[in-house]
Amino acid sequence: MPKMKTKKSAAKRFVVRPGGTVKRGQAFKRHILTKKTTKNKRHLRGTVGVHESNMASVRAMMPYA
Repeated sequence: MPKMKTKKSAAKRFVVRPGGTVKRGQAFKRHILTKKTTKNKRHLRGTVGVHESNMASVRAMMPYA
C-alpha cells in the first residue's frame, strides 16, 4: 500500500494540539475591514478550535497528525 499524503494546504492552516483537538485561525479578517465594527474585528482575533462536525474532514486531510 502506498503512503497516504497530507494535504499541504490543510497542514498550513491547522495545528493539532496534544489532546487531539485541532486549532484554526479565524476567518473574515483579511480584507474589507473598514465596514466591519471594531468589536467584530476584536472578536475575530486569535485562534479557535475546529468544530466537531468538521473534525472528520480535517483528520482525512491530515492522516499522520
